[in-house]
Amino acid sequence: MSCKINQVEAKKMMDKEPDITIVDVRDEEELAEGYIYNSILLPLDEVDKRAEEVLVNKDKPILVYCRSGRRSAIACRILDNKGYKNVYDFGGIIDWPFEKVF
Repeated sequence: MSCKINQVEAKKMMDKEPDITIVDVRDEEELAEGYIYNSILLPLDEVDKRAEEVLVNKDKPILVYCRSGRRSAIACRILDNKGYKNVYDFGGIIDWPFEKVF
């Protein structure tokens, strides 16, 4: 089951578990606005058909973000329905107060 967390909680999880899975569900063109280091690009329109290929371990914690938080919430529902156990929605990168890659 997924849950909504704030960005500080997400950053703490990233710092504590450097190999945590971070999924960016924006479109490829949006990467120019910056992205979070080590995140995997899996656009929302591909989540349903590609999640099990890209995110093999359904028990591993997964952090999901998009631009503003709308798509990440939808992606988390899709992942829940596919049986992923530890999915965390931390909203949009427009609110991300930490380092981004450009």
